[in-house]
Amino acid sequence: MDLMGVLPKANYNMKQRITFALIMGAITTALISFTLIAINVGFVTHFLFIWLRSWIVAYALAFTAMIFIAPRIQLFVNYLLNKDFY
Repeated sequence: MDLMGVLPKANYNMKQRITFALIMGAITTALISFTLIAINVGFVTHFLFIWLRSWIVAYALAFTAMIFIAPRIQLFVNYLLNKDFY
């Protein structure tokens, strides 16, 4: 089903941004936090708990940044490159 025919463009763009932020944020923060905890703490007894706690904090920050900060950065990049996407 073509969502562009069903949803107004603004709603589709917002759903796309949120879905992207959820998936990209989860994958990125999971990989980075796992790697950094493994390097800095090692595979200790409570590794899973330490990693999950760190990952949740990182995910909350990354998701918020992707939703609220990324659009402003995109506008700035467009300005720097003198592109008119909007």
